[in-house]
Amino acid sequence: MTLDKILIIIQVVLGVLLMAVILIQARGASLGEAFGGSSTFYGTRRGSERTLFTITIVIAAAFVVVALVSLLL
Repeated sequence: MTLDKILIIIQVVLGVLLMAVILIQARGASLGEAFGGSSTFYGTRRGSERTLFTITIVIAAAFVVVALVSLLL
């Protein structure tokens, strides 16, 4: 396998993981909040919610890095 094919496979896997993590986060929000509405109070992320948020950021950053590397090669 060439490097191009490996990068494409990694990008597809990261894309699927990113979609799954975002969908898991959206289930935790109420219907109004999922479409941009605001709730009556603001709470900080705690526990598993914070971990899931951090994982989303890491996967998104990895996706962007792989896309840029793929573009440059």
